[in-house]
Amino acid sequence: MWLLNGLDLRHQRWECHVLNRHRPGPAVRASRSVAIPRVIVGRNLMPGLDRLINISDFEREARRRLPAPIFDVIAGGSGDEETLSRNGEALRALRLRPRVLTDVRKRDLSTTVFGEKISLPVILAPVGYQRMLHRHAEIASALAAEAAGTVFVCNTISTYPLETIAETTSGPKWFQLYLPEDKTAASDLVERVEAAGYSALCLTVDTQVPAKRERDIRNRMTVPLRPDPRMILAALRRPRWAIDFLLGGVGRNAAQVPMSIDAAGRAIASTTRPVTVEDFAWLRERWNGPLIVKGVMRGEDCERIIELGADGIVVSNHGGRQLDSAQSTIEALPAIVEALAGRAPVFIDGGFRRGTDVAKALALGARAVLVGRPFLFGLAVGGQSGVEKVIDIFRDELDSTIGLLGYASVRDLDSDAVAPTR
Repeated sequence: MWLLNGLDLRHQRWECHVLNRHRPGPAVRASRSVAIPRVIVGRNLMPGLDRLINISDFEREARRRLPAPIFDVIAGGSGDEETLSRNGEALRALRLRPRVLTDVRKRDLSTTVFGEKISLPVILAPVGYQRMLHRHAEIASALAAEAAGTVFVCNTISTYPLETIAETTSGPKWFQLYLPEDKTAASDLVERVEAAGYSALCLTVDTQVPAKRERDIRNRMTVPLRPDPRMILAALRRPRWAIDFLLGGVGRNAAQVPMSIDAAGRAIASTTRPVTVEDFAWLRERWNGPLIVKGVMRGEDCERIIELGADGIVVSNHGGRQLDSAQSTIEALPAIVEALAGRAPVFIDGGFRRGTDVAKALALGARAVLVGRPFLFGLAVGGQSGVEKVIDIFRDELDSTIGLLGYASVRDLDSDAVAPTR
């Protein structure tokens, strides 16, 4: 009696919302309704999370719980993973400069993004097919962002239809767009995003050609996705993950599983193409809300991007998953901030694991930081509760950092808080 679709109700409280799929997701076609579980907002609903006190703890636990090929999909990068490593190394190399004789007894982590106040400058980055990590996937992540008072960015290749995510959660949401080459399909997708109420569109521009992700090649996690005996054996070694994955409806009809493995593979394959100036102009004409460009790494690109009508920029090297041997995002940030000269907010992702990392980016001009792998580790370990705990870790560490730096608000952080690099 304690089990509902495989969920142990002794440790979690749920209410089910039955949502009509009046419009299908990017790679989903369904006609029946589906029951979406929603955790009643609370703290530490899943036992065992208290012993995980930093992001590295969550990463180790996620590695322990996930099949090795699945863990490698989220943790790995391209080529020799030099860009992946550099993102973190460059952040750690920056030194902070605390000031004294300031009153920091009351501290404020809140900021605004496109006129909307969020409780802290940490945003959940767009990540596709989160179903690999937890059966409730993007629903759990979006609910965690809602509970934390921050933005969830829905990926084009979301497990659940974008409408389902929008209807199930009430927090601020952006939509990350891999622009379809077919203009009819692209127009339909943009119309759906607008109708669902997403407040901003985040256009990814750094997936011009496929990257060589060697961990995935070795694990045979290629497109189209086809589980082979090696993958099946790895899954059997992680029975808790396998049960959760199967109970999510993998291989059943579309009304039971929002996106199948085959559909995910086709969707992933469709994301690789250059976005041109003409594409951007076409999109700008059709989207009336804030339009953010994700994947910018050079200051000299900013002038043209702003002239074309962009409202914000995400400094991003795709988490080290595209071009290897690239500059880290924190190294690229100052030139982009200088080039924009306050004309648009700058966001950044890539390698952020600590509140000190977030403070460094804010001091160098970023409005907020997008985190991907950290919240995915939380999702894999504890679903919505795990993601909430990860956000809480960033919140607590950032609060401590700005206090020790001598700043009462994240909005007051400036370049004086970071020691000049040699």
